[in-house]
Amino acid sequence: MSRAQAESVIKNIIREVAQECAGKGQSVSETLVAFMVKAVVLDPRNQFNVDRTLTNNDVRNLIELCVDRLLDQESPALDTIKMQVYFDMNYTSRRELLEEHQRVLRSRLAAVSREITESRVKDREELDILYRKIVSYMLLRSGVGSPTDINTVREATAALQSVFPQSEMGTFMSLLRKDKEQQLNELSMIVLGIRLFNRDSGKGGEGIDDLPSVLKEAISTTRSHILSELKASSFLASQQTTLLEWLHDPVDGPSNFFIPKPLLNQALYNVRQHEAFLNIILADAGLCEMQVEALQANLRTQMKELRATVEFKTAIPTAQVFPHFTALAKTWAGLQDEVVLLGVLGNMVANLRPFLATQARLLPKEQLEVLLEDLVVKSDEQRMNESSGSPIDPTQFEKAEWLFPKTTANFDKLSLQFNGICGFMLVEKDGFLLPGNPHIGILKHREKYYIFSSKEAACGFASKPDEYIARVAEIAKKAPELIHLLELHQQFASVTPYSESGERLMVKPVVKCDSCTQTDTHLVEANIVRSYEWNEWELRRKAIKLANLRRKLTHSVQTDLSHMRRDNVTQTYPSKDVSCQSKTEGQSNVPKPQVYLAGLRGGGLKPTHMVKTNLTRAVDE
Repeated sequence: MSRAQAESVIKNIIREVAQECAGKGQSVSETLVAFMVKAVVLDPRNQFNVDRTLTNNDVRNLIELCVDRLLDQESPALDTIKMQVYFDMNYTSRRELLEEHQRVLRSRLAAVSREITESRVKDREELDILYRKIVSYMLLRSGVGSPTDINTVREATAALQSVFPQSEMGTFMSLLRKDKEQQLNELSMIVLGIRLFNRDSGKGGEGIDDLPSVLKEAISTTRSHILSELKASSFLASQQTTLLEWLHDPVDGPSNFFIPKPLLNQALYNVRQHEAFLNIILADAGLCEMQVEALQANLRTQMKELRATVEFKTAIPTAQVFPHFTALAKTWAGLQDEVVLLGVLGNMVANLRPFLATQARLLPKEQLEVLLEDLVVKSDEQRMNESSGSPIDPTQFEKAEWLFPKTTANFDKLSLQFNGICGFMLVEKDGFLLPGNPHIGILKHREKYYIFSSKEAACGFASKPDEYIARVAEIAKKAPELIHLLELHQQFASVTPYSESGERLMVKPVVKCDSCTQTDTHLVEANIVRSYEWNEWELRRKAIKLANLRRKLTHSVQTDLSHMRRDNVTQTYPSKDVSCQSKTEGQSNVPKPQVYLAGLRGGGLKPTHMVKTNLTRAVDE
């Protein structure tokens, strides 16, 4: 089967799965269906052979399995996959998010801009209407003030008239459309800068909010909300981890439990994924806070410079003051962008919460607290502190390379495999997630770095790392949500919905050690030609310097011995007779007409009869 045929079959399967789910009252996205189709094919329990062409029965079976998984309302794994797909489809970098926001803003203003740039005014009244449209466009583009507020419109009109009076509308109308759009954008920035300066001076600023104060409150509220969600999610993960540790304990653990361990593992995957996404959003919120502080400092500095420029002056050249207004407007636009980013981050935190519903129904909070009454719930930090006292002894492993904080630079920036999860516990306890502790020691294997939850786990994994890595991949095939959670994108590039915009920067460790090296002096005899020069132009320069032809004269001397010793030969060509013919003289003649008329004199009553006689002779007669 060719690649095009295979893609056509996959698209048909995805379409049929989506249609069957919609027919049963469950609307699913094509991205979710595509991921589920590939995950079902990858699961070894379903016995699909990816090396051969699927038969009609295989396709029907695949569709039924996908529909069953997508309609399972009691599966925490499905909620985790939905959460991953939602985050992948909605989360993006700051730059891409702001570019998308600017694109949407331009599309909304396109109709107003087109109406201004394509207008053809005919009289004074239409010119006034067009000028008011320009004022409205500037208010809409700046996002400061409403074009329906009379006081705001008056202030913006006054600011625009100070830099672009109505008398210049004729020049504006003669510009090309592209030049008109550019001038509109420049005027918008200048007008916004003027309004911001007037607001700071206490002479205007109608409709302009105190954006720095608003951002300060918004950042505080957003960070508090994220931290609250993160704290709750981390505590829930600690509770479920403690419960699973108790169930895996061969001595104190129960032999039978009313909830199967695979379902509890799925619930833990769900909470851990939610926690990981919240950490990403929290880091972005911290970046917003730093950016806002920098923009506020720039705003204060620019306002101070602008005030020093215009203070005690009645007339200022536009070349001096306009750049200050434009810079002020750009800084304010940066603060507006941070408001947009904070709003997006807050919405994402709220939209991630519903994906925890299934695991909450599986093990309610009250029931979980009852099960943990006699157990000590340990957080990740407590487990890390307890295991930090027993680091690995690298001398026990001759072929393994271990990294430690005291001997490795960039230790905290290393890209850890399995997203910092202990691979040994994941394999030995059938998919149990337990965070690793880097202070025990980081194993470097095939240019990748692994951490473990205990010294015993590190020794077990280091004894046969390739086997454990392969077994982790087999576990991820049965639980596809682990592919994203453990960042196994390289092993499962065809399955993951995660589309990375760029390769992750790999920070290589710098191992510190004391070393010394001794070498002999002059191992090989040096044969260096100091006068060698590879540059052709340098050689030419030296040649000219040696010759110094600018001040030299050429002299010739002839002696008796050299006189007439050389034969000179000169060849000449004899002259030829050349003739040419000029034009010949020609002449022509025409006959001389001789025509006689008789009988023109009539008289009396008789009619007149005229006789015409032609006596013209030919030329050659």
